[in-house]
Amino acid sequence: MDSVMNKAGSYLIGQKANKEFSNVTNDLNNLQHSITGGTKKLVNKIKGKVQKPLRELLKEYDIPVGIFPRDATNYEFNEETKKLTVHIPEMCEITYKDASIVRFNSTVTGHLEKGKLDEIEGMKTKVMFLFLTVSVILCEQTEIHFTAGLRRTRPRAAYEVLRDGIGIDKF
Repeated sequence: MDSVMNKAGSYLIGQKANKEFSNVTNDLNNLQHSITGGTKKLVNKIKGKVQKPLRELLKEYDIPVGIFPRDATNYEFNEETKKLTVHIPEMCEITYKDASIVRFNSTVTGHLEKGKLDEIEGMKTKVMFLFLTVSVILCEQTEIHFTAGLRRTRPRAAYEVLRDGIGIDKF
């Protein structure tokens, strides 16, 4: 009988705890909504301040907003070192409007400057039949240049539109 009572008590306590955690989560979401005026903003882990959405950061540095998958919204950016780390929920690839294909690991890092992302890790592009590691992306007004062993020039407009990544099993 004690065993049954212990199990029932544990179950009820677990249910109460889940409800309380849910209430806390809702309260935090409501607080974030009221603080940010309804816009989704993230807190920079390094400095503890609210940071702008990834799309705004990319625009500020003259990088096409569609270069990363649509669900890549969580990132860390150190303004002093210019190191950008973009977190993507799963490894994926995108086929862009110009038929180019780029693969993303779940974490992509690089050094962000005006019109340039270099020292990239976690990104590959398809060249012929192989996926080669992208080391530099250089952006100009109408063109974007990917360096992956060779430098490939592509139309910038193909990377201005946000696209969903298609999940892949291996990077």
